[in-house]
Amino acid sequence: MSAPLLEVEGLRVAFGDAEPVVRDVSFTLTPGRVLALVGESGSGKSVSAMSVLGLLPPEARVTGSVRFRGDELVGASAERLRAVRGAGIGVVFQEPMNSFTPVLSIGTQIAEAVRAHPTDLDRAGVSARVDELLRSAGLRDPRRIRTAYPHELSGGQLQRAMIAMALAGDPVALIADEPTTALDVTVQAGILDLLRTLGRERSLAVLLITHDMGVVADVADEVLVMRRGDPVETGTVAEVFAHPAAAYTRQLLDAVPALESDPGREARGASAPSAATGGTETTRASRPEGVVAQLRDVAVRYARRGDPTVSGIDLELHAGRTLGLVGESGSGKSTIGRALAGLVPVVHGSVAVEGADLRTARGSRLRDLRSRVGIVFQDPASSLNPRQTIGWSIAEPLLVHGAGSAADRAARVGELLAAVQLDPTWAERFPHQLSGGQRQRVAVARALALRPALVIADEPTSALDVTVQAAVLDLLARLQQEFGFGMLLVSHDLAVVRQLADDVVVLHEGRIVERGTTDRVLDDPQQDYTRMLLAAAPVADPVRQAERRQAWRAWEGAAP
Repeated sequence: MSAPLLEVEGLRVAFGDAEPVVRDVSFTLTPGRVLALVGESGSGKSVSAMSVLGLLPPEARVTGSVRFRGDELVGASAERLRAVRGAGIGVVFQEPMNSFTPVLSIGTQIAEAVRAHPTDLDRAGVSARVDELLRSAGLRDPRRIRTAYPHELSGGQLQRAMIAMALAGDPVALIADEPTTALDVTVQAGILDLLRTLGRERSLAVLLITHDMGVVADVADEVLVMRRGDPVETGTVAEVFAHPAAAYTRQLLDAVPALESDPGREARGASAPSAATGGTETTRASRPEGVVAQLRDVAVRYARRGDPTVSGIDLELHAGRTLGLVGESGSGKSTIGRALAGLVPVVHGSVAVEGADLRTARGSRLRDLRSRVGIVFQDPASSLNPRQTIGWSIAEPLLVHGAGSAADRAARVGELLAAVQLDPTWAERFPHQLSGGQRQRVAVARALALRPALVIADEPTSALDVTVQAAVLDLLARLQQEFGFGMLLVSHDLAVVRQLADDVVVLHEGRIVERGTTDRVLDDPQQDYTRMLLAAAPVADPVRQAERRQAWRAWEGAAP
């Protein structure tokens, strides 16, 4: 075992005169190994990691010991910290779109990181170094990436570019803060494989911050579980996952949605047609069978010319049932959801909600049809108005459609808050006063304000902690049973689809490649693309995940 590069002992962090938000945290980073910091939002993961490099706000009070190669960093000068940042320890931030400057090319920004450290490279040498870094991050066309702006790259390409920037100073350690949050399973698998490769080839010591236990099982060697600022359990991944000692660790593991088939799923009956297949497979007998929405041979084109974004789409959604729509970024999942809501131009086919075609409806009729569709967006922090109370946000659909008096709307807001298990008195609170999970509950309440026949849930849990995600999924299932709406679940997380969806449609490059009941598609996929998606999805079991990793590499190697 190599000597530790970074030793953290008794770390405590407080802001101003408040109580410490991190208490007595200790860990070490060793070359070639990955330590995962795991816990829910507010557990102190990112605060602990950022305190290592002195990246916290000025009011932060950091005590304890942080030694990098034997040198103490707590209380170190700004000059000493600058020397360690980048050249000693690189950082990969969670949201690359927010970390890159939007008005500068990717190459310009990575070149700036190269020049930030002592170098004798001239302009051509810096450009060659940028290309080398981009290739080392797995980007096969470095010249194109170098000249591109952030908005011109996909999420996976941006994250790889962020990793390239983090490597610009040839660091010996890497802090990766939620590097795969909200990425597709195939992109996530590629990023995790890159981190493993870099750690092995460069002997990097990696500190991985994540709430995804599947990611921990896939890439980490050791794990430190944190809760509300306190360390609750530490050990090797194999030990902690096989025999968790802390109740909180067991709670995190139990909250992870299972990707494998659940033998306790309700038996399938024959009374309701499959939403994905039009009746060729049997489904749950207890569900209503009324059709709430239909797409027939639908094509959507955003530009006036060029190929459609999606084409040949045939779907049918039923009351009380959930249809899962899965695929990579750019496959057309969200486009189909927007087509159902009448928000994008449908150039061919028909989109019907409760039997009426959205393409031909006009005026008040179109307005009424749109009121029958509720949408739960991916990020409630950006979809809720920060200047208005959550009560106002929930009541806004009622106000827009002229539903009821002010007193009626206030009563409806109270009912909806209670339905999503929030205190009705919170109606006067603002979004920033709620946690991520609470904000998503508010988004669900708003989607149900007009008692819709169809709810479109667009990645409703992708950025949530596992325990919060489990609560939101349970909430959606309970509300669907109570109110009977049909639901289109757009997700790249196949385990979430397994838990919530009755039927699944798999999209690839704007076309349907496979469809069927959830159990059939996820347990016995017929298409190679579906098999590849399943192989890329991590599971919270280190032994099984090692086998799945090999399967994904086989599919990835066979891809054109």
